[in-house]
Amino acid sequence: MAEVTKETVSSKLEEARQELPGKIVEELEEKILEKAESEDISETQINRIIELAKQSYENSLVQPGEAVGTVAAQSIGEPGTQMTLRTFHHAGVAELDVTLGLPRLIEIVDARRTPDNLLMEIHLKEEYAKDREKAREFAEKIEMLKLEDAVTRTETDLINMEFVMNLDREQLQMKDLKPSEVKEILQEELGTEVIAQGFKLRVKPEKPSPPDLRRVVAKAREVQLGGIEGIERVVVKAEEEGYIVYTEGTNLAEILPLPEVDSSRTTTNHVREIEEVLGIEAARNSIINEAVDTLEEQGLDVDIRHIMLVADAMTNTGEIRQIGRHGISGEKASVLARAAFEVTVKHLLKASEKGETDELDGIVENVIAGQPIPLGTGSVELEMSGGEKSGRG
Repeated sequence: MAEVTKETVSSKLEEARQELPGKIVEELEEKILEKAESEDISETQINRIIELAKQSYENSLVQPGEAVGTVAAQSIGEPGTQMTLRTFHHAGVAELDVTLGLPRLIEIVDARRTPDNLLMEIHLKEEYAKDREKAREFAEKIEMLKLEDAVTRTETDLINMEFVMNLDREQLQMKDLKPSEVKEILQEELGTEVIAQGFKLRVKPEKPSPPDLRRVVAKAREVQLGGIEGIERVVVKAEEEGYIVYTEGTNLAEILPLPEVDSSRTTTNHVREIEEVLGIEAARNSIINEAVDTLEEQGLDVDIRHIMLVADAMTNTGEIRQIGRHGISGEKASVLARAAFEVTVKHLLKASEKGETDELDGIVENVIAGQPIPLGTGSVELEMSGGEKSGRG
């Protein structure tokens, strides 16, 4: 019989990696090799062991007929009643506000387009993370600088019909900008004449009228001179592994490609942005991590499998859907289930217009109809055969 090598076992387990968690595959490999050392094992036996492991794993996932959705909802909802209703500072970063507690959990399951307090945690590559000066320079480089933050004094001159501003030397030096470059940026953004006199700039509207001047002033204040759009404030904090940059505001697409950034550890609390930049699998992981962190911060222990189920339900169509009437609950196949959730009359009227039928396959609709629900013992039907009773032998 051919000797069983590590390579043979690894190649046999390669296919199983698709169906079994990595930890189980590693343990399986270890046990098979251990067994092979003490006695002969054939390839057929190895295949049989792998098949039995797959079968056992599948059987252990969930009991048939288990009310996983209801249990998950209860397991997350009940601890949710003990959560705080406040916005607090980010752990260890007093300068930045971050939504925590119940409002944050609601934001996650509602899949909000724009959460209230956007935050990025930017991890740097080792050479920058260990050097305070380099980390600070990087932070200054990415912080967004608008024109209104780069001026010391502004004046709207109605006699000469122009907007006059004195530029802040310190702010321009931090962004490595010259007044001539600011002038070019303004001319390009405003499409109007800009005169530079040292650190003083004069902006003239195309038509010398008060309404035009007001429009130019409003637009000029919002012009971005430097940094990355969306990154409004930056805080550098020393952690155990080095300096980490925390930002108020987020722009994952532009931050990740920067040479200083460790893209494998950098993250944002904006789940939808993760979906756009990194895809639906990354968004699913983000929903799980954000929900777990929110609950743990409040000292609540919820089994991660309940949260994973919620994340799966929110992302299984390939895009994020909220748990609500505009998402999962509003898209149920059953008319009665949709009507039971919210806006009952509207759902029933729409279904009547279309002539929809309800197959009564789910839980809610069977409860409404007063029938056994297809869960637990209700998912099994027993039939007795009409044959003769067998006598005792």
